[in-house]
Amino acid sequence: MMKSQTIEQMLSDWMRDAFLKAFPDMAGQGLTVSVVPTGSEEHGDYQCNQAMALGKALRKAPRQIAEAAIKAAAPHAAVAGAEPAGPGFINIRLRTEWLASVAAAIDSDARCGVPASGDGRSVVLDYSSPNVAKPMHIGHIRSTVIGNALDRLHRFLGYRVMSDNHLGDWGTQFGIMIMGYRNFADAEALKAEPVEELERVYVRSYERSQQDPDWLTQARQELVKLQAGDPENRRLWEEFVRLSMVEFGHIYDRLDVRFDLVRGESYYNDRLAGVVETLKAKGIARESEGAIVAFLEEEKLPPCIVQKSDGAFNYATTDLATVASRVAEFKPDKIVYVTDERQQLHFRQVFALCRRLGVTTDLEHVWFGLMRLPEGTFSTRQGNVIKLEKYLDEAEARALAVVKECSPDMAPERQKDVARAVGIGAVKYADLSQNPQSLVVFTWEKALAMDGNSAPYLQYAYARIASVLDKYAEQAPGKRLADFPIALGEPIERTLAVKLARFPEAVTRATETYKPSALADYLYDLAQTYSSFYQNVPFLKAPEGVRESRVRLCGVVAQVLRQGLKLLGIETPERV
Repeated sequence: MMKSQTIEQMLSDWMRDAFLKAFPDMAGQGLTVSVVPTGSEEHGDYQCNQAMALGKALRKAPRQIAEAAIKAAAPHAAVAGAEPAGPGFINIRLRTEWLASVAAAIDSDARCGVPASGDGRSVVLDYSSPNVAKPMHIGHIRSTVIGNALDRLHRFLGYRVMSDNHLGDWGTQFGIMIMGYRNFADAEALKAEPVEELERVYVRSYERSQQDPDWLTQARQELVKLQAGDPENRRLWEEFVRLSMVEFGHIYDRLDVRFDLVRGESYYNDRLAGVVETLKAKGIARESEGAIVAFLEEEKLPPCIVQKSDGAFNYATTDLATVASRVAEFKPDKIVYVTDERQQLHFRQVFALCRRLGVTTDLEHVWFGLMRLPEGTFSTRQGNVIKLEKYLDEAEARALAVVKECSPDMAPERQKDVARAVGIGAVKYADLSQNPQSLVVFTWEKALAMDGNSAPYLQYAYARIASVLDKYAEQAPGKRLADFPIALGEPIERTLAVKLARFPEAVTRATETYKPSALADYLYDLAQTYSSFYQNVPFLKAPEGVRESRVRLCGVVAQVLRQGLKLLGIETPERV
C-alpha cells in the first residue's frame, strides 16, 4: 500500500495517466480525474466516471472514451481489471492478493495505512468557547466534541495544530456581574458550586438593572473601572475567570479534551482600537450615524459595525483582531472556527473584511445545527437550559445500568470505569455520527443501543474481537499471528479487506470536509461487515493457517476500530 496516498488518490492518478495517454490533446488542460468507491460490489471496488464528463469536449460517445482509456491504462500492481459499464462508467476491481497485503500492512502499521498528508501544514482550531461565570450547558457539547474530533483528525494527518479555547471573558456583562457579586454572593454557595453561584448572582443583578436605572448606571461605572484597570475590579474579574476555568476543566477532563491555548476575548482588547483605525485608514470602514461601519455591498452582505456609536467595540472587531494576531504569531495555512449555525452571517462578514485587509490564510467556518432533547429527558432550570455536567452524569448512570445487565460478573469498580467510557462515548458518537449541519434530536435509547449505529455497538464489536484474540492465545500458546499470511479465500473475507483498505480514505475525507460523521459512517459499516464475517465463517475451529489468517484479520479490524474511535475521542474498553 502506498504510504503517501489513499487508494482513491492512487487510482485517480493511474486513470488520469490513462486518459492522457489515450487523448494526449487533453494534456495541459488541467484534467482532473477522480476515482471513488462503487456503491455495490457487483460493479467492482472503485469506479471512474470521467468519460461521462469528457464526451462533449472530445466529441465522442462516453462509452468509447472509457474503452479507449481502459486500453491505454498501464498495468498496475493493485488492479485486477477495469471494464466499461453502462453509458461510459469504468469499473475497477482490485487484486485479491494485493488487498491481503494491504490488510497485513495495516496490521503492522500504527497509523493503519493513513498517509501524513497534512505534514508541513498548520491549522488553528477555534472551538468550545464557553462564557466565563456561566456553567457549560448542552449547547456547548457540539462545538466541543466536533472541534475536538477535527483537532484529533488534523493532528493524525500530520498537521501542526494550535487548538484555542476562545473564552467569552470580556464585555458589558462584567459590570453587572461585579455589582451582583458584591451585593448578592453567598460565600458557602461559592465554595460548593462557584460557577452556579456566579450565574445566580449575575441573573439577579441583571434583573435588578432592568428595574433600577441607578443600578444599571453603577454597573456601567464598574465596567468602565474594570476596562481602565482598576485593581479591585481587575482582581474580581480574574477570580471569575479562575473559578470558571476550574469548572470548565472538570468538564474537559471528563470529555478528554485538551487545548494548546486558552485565550479569551480580553487577550485582544488592547488591539481593537488599532483594528478600527486600520479599517478607516484603508477606506474599508467609515462613520455612519455615530458608529464606524464597514459596508460590504460587493460581497452582497449587510453592513458590519466595528465600533458602536458609544465607542464600544463588538464581536466582529474582536474576531478581526484575533485573526490578525493568529496570522502574525502562528502563520497558519488555515484557521477553522467551530460554532453553531447562528453565527454564519457574522463569520461571512468577518472573513470578507479579512480578505479586504489582505489576509490570505484560508478561513473556514464549520457551523453545526443545534441539539435538541425530547421533552422531559431531564428536569431543567433557568429557561430550559440543561447543564452539561448533569447531562454527562446522566449518560454515565444510564450506561452503568447497561453494563451491569451485560456483564453482571464484572467487578463493581470496573463496571463504573467501563460505564464512564460507554456513557461519554455514547454522548459523543450520538453527535459525531450526524452530519454537523443537521439538527440533532438526542435520545438515550438510540445513543446507548447495543445493536444500532451507536458508540456502544462499536465498542462491543471491539470487545468481542478482543475476546476472540484472548481465546486464540489460550488455544494456540506460543504462536505468533504475524508469522502467518493473510489469505482472502472467502468472499466475505475479501469484502472485509476492501473495507479495511478504505480506512485512510475515511479519515482523509472526514478531515477535508470537516465532517467527523464520514469517519463514524465508515466505522459503523466496518463493524457491520465484521459481524457478517463473524457469523459466516469459523474462526477458532478452522484449520491451522486458515484459523490464523482469520484471527489476524479480526485483529486488523480491532486495530482500525480502536484508532477510528480514538480519532473521535471515544475509548475502547477490552470488555463491555
